[in-house]
Amino acid sequence: MNLRPHASLGRVLDDLGGTLLDLVLGDGDRPGGIGGVAIHDPFDEPALPQHALMLGVGLAEPDEVVRQLRTLARHDAAGLVLRAPVTVTAAITAAVEETGVALLALARGASWAQLAAMLRSLLAEGDVGDAQPETLAGLPSGDLFAVANAIGALIDAPVTIEDRRSRVLAFSGRQDEADPSRVETILGRQVPERFSRMLADRGVFRELYRSDQPVYVDRPPESLDGFTIPRVAVAVRAGDEILGSIWAAVREPLTPDRTQALCDAARLVALHLLRVRAGADVERRLRADLVSTALEGGAAAREALSRLGLADQPVVVLALAVLENGAEDAELATERQRLADGLAMHLTAVHPRCAAALVGDTAYGLVPVTRDADGERRALRIANDFLDRVGDRVRAVVGIGPVARSAAELPEARDSADRALRVLRSGSGSGSGPGRRVASLADVHVEALLLELQDLVAARGDRPTGPVARLLDYDEQHHAHLVETLRAWLDAFGDVIAASAAVHVHPNTFRYRLRRLAEVGGFDMTDPEARFAAMLQLRVVAPPAS
Repeated sequence: MNLRPHASLGRVLDDLGGTLLDLVLGDGDRPGGIGGVAIHDPFDEPALPQHALMLGVGLAEPDEVVRQLRTLARHDAAGLVLRAPVTVTAAITAAVEETGVALLALARGASWAQLAAMLRSLLAEGDVGDAQPETLAGLPSGDLFAVANAIGALIDAPVTIEDRRSRVLAFSGRQDEADPSRVETILGRQVPERFSRMLADRGVFRELYRSDQPVYVDRPPESLDGFTIPRVAVAVRAGDEILGSIWAAVREPLTPDRTQALCDAARLVALHLLRVRAGADVERRLRADLVSTALEGGAAAREALSRLGLADQPVVVLALAVLENGAEDAELATERQRLADGLAMHLTAVHPRCAAALVGDTAYGLVPVTRDADGERRALRIANDFLDRVGDRVRAVVGIGPVARSAAELPEARDSADRALRVLRSGSGSGSGPGRRVASLADVHVEALLLELQDLVAARGDRPTGPVARLLDYDEQHHAHLVETLRAWLDAFGDVIAASAAVHVHPNTFRYRLRRLAEVGGFDMTDPEARFAAMLQLRVVAPPAS
């Protein structure tokens, strides 16, 4: 897979230093780009991209930090990030000097999720496409941090680039020159709600989106903690569409030259945002093609896996589907794509070389596993974690395939994941469990076989025969509920009390119906073959109406 060049550690510190990250120990000017972001997992051996930056979530004890630094050195990692304040011991100092792995600190008040999102945005991790980066106005296309720094230099002020919902997409250096509200905005990657409400009440957003000129926002007359420096903002447009805005913290209105520079910058940012959006769409389609090609097997599968960075690695296939709930087709398609993008982000946090894409109406994920690990068990845990994070607003299910140790095994692994997914989507069979959301084929194999038998029966047009056929005909003429009685009795293994309770009749009434169904259907209730034949017909040839 062709990746565009990644930012160096020095570039990361230039853009995020002083706000999110600080260098504690080591060489901040280490040569070479950062190949990706990884998250510390105390239970798994790290699978790191080249020159990775490790987020040491939960690492604090000096001995653990020293061990982690030495582990990272074996993987040629660039740095380790710990939560501030970092306790620096002689052993840690020696380990940094010995390994060459830089030690950084995440600022108080910032979350690991915020840092990971900012780093991945800055590093453009995982882009599929041309290895030669395009440029716009001399800046790498889509590199919003570089654009923010350029704008900040032009107007001599710290700058943020925000989307339509006031979420921070990128920011320039020198944010320490702004006020506490700006720092809070960057740490949260979102303008705090109390500031957004104040700006809306003052009509700032209305004026901003109506005009193509910068809007000056003075300090509010009322007391508002943290908002002490005025702002100047300009909308970023593509035709009539508002893409976002640029905000600069200034101490006085801009000069005419700087006003014009900010207007020009808004047009440049629009081009970058459109390029990011177009690039994301292109990458999404290309990744879907690669994932689909890999899952189909054949001669092209190995090349597709190589471009995805998964060549010569065992992988587990995850198949994710959104359960239909009466939503419109367009709404359902949007929900599928949103969930597929969320799965891709979740899997990337698990392993930097995971791949995920929406293929048809199913989102597939390819998760690399080590050859000696229980890949299916790990995939089950990953899928459950993802659905727990998604919550109950979206009803989704995930089927898990077995470990595919080569490209040739991927079609079978996908087929197994699809078969498990089908059972979960149908909700059929007690084996799927009430409300079960994740399963491997081994968990629901019988239910999968029954569904496939139903397909065969439907294709051939088979109809019930023998006692079941006679009982169905009798019920249709007399409304006697004999098929319902037989079904309940078989499901309860002959326990009349349990079976009668299931159909809400008195046990004596149930016993009378049993005698009638034996007479009408010519059914020998003592014959195990007859019981099995009846159960199979009721499950496959004449399943209950859903």
